[in-house]
Amino acid sequence: MATTQQTQLPKWDHGLRRQTIVESLFADVFQGRLRPGSHLVTQELAERFGVSHTPIREALIALAGIGIVDLVPNRGAVVRRISAREVREVCQVRRLLECEAVRSATGRIDLSQLHELAAELRRLVAARGRSPRFIEQARVLDSRLHDLIADCCENSFLAKEISRLKTLFRAFRDVAWERDEARNDYHRLAEEAREHLAIVEALLAGDARQGSRAMARHIHSGLKYWSRAMPSGSENGNHRGMEAGRKAERNGRS
Repeated sequence: MATTQQTQLPKWDHGLRRQTIVESLFADVFQGRLRPGSHLVTQELAERFGVSHTPIREALIALAGIGIVDLVPNRGAVVRRISAREVREVCQVRRLLECEAVRSATGRIDLSQLHELAAELRRLVAARGRSPRFIEQARVLDSRLHDLIADCCENSFLAKEISRLKTLFRAFRDVAWERDEARNDYHRLAEEAREHLAIVEALLAGDARQGSRAMARHIHSGLKYWSRAMPSGSENGNHRGMEAGRKAERNGRS
């Protein structure tokens, strides 16, 4: 297995520890520290994270469930090669799920929560920060908005599917944002805050169609950043991803 930095986890509850392991391994894959074909050895991972084998096995099962590793008989977990095409396909699935969630949640979300989110997003847009704190604020607001929409869509199956895949969505997001931070490029963060604000304003107006359009634009815009963050991404793959994103945006208007 490729060498990675030892990680000492805080003594959180079992579910949070497993989730942290999933996110850490996901980042290792998408930042190139774990290459396709790498074997993930349970004992080595347990030593790295300072946990028993149980949360490691559960984390590997979760990663297999979202297509990051393959669980191969007699070989254990093996890192998959994730292509730009698969990133596009993830975005297409996300668009279908989250645009429907916006339509269903319109008129069902507490207005005070939406006004609070709108105010915080406007402050974020105005701040144009260039610090880890700015990134953390953007991450928190992103998660709050998407979780609020899913929680209020009143479709338990839809909400569960979004929840099942959100580790994948958010890991893509975090890897892309870390790349931008390393380049001292905060343009995407400010752009994303404006996209989120457009979604919230449509929800405040009770306009399900406009909310769905705003969500489709948001996912389309994020696609090119996610693709660029891929270690194996190419200009050709990014171009195809952007074309697919534009098609997704047009479909979201219907």
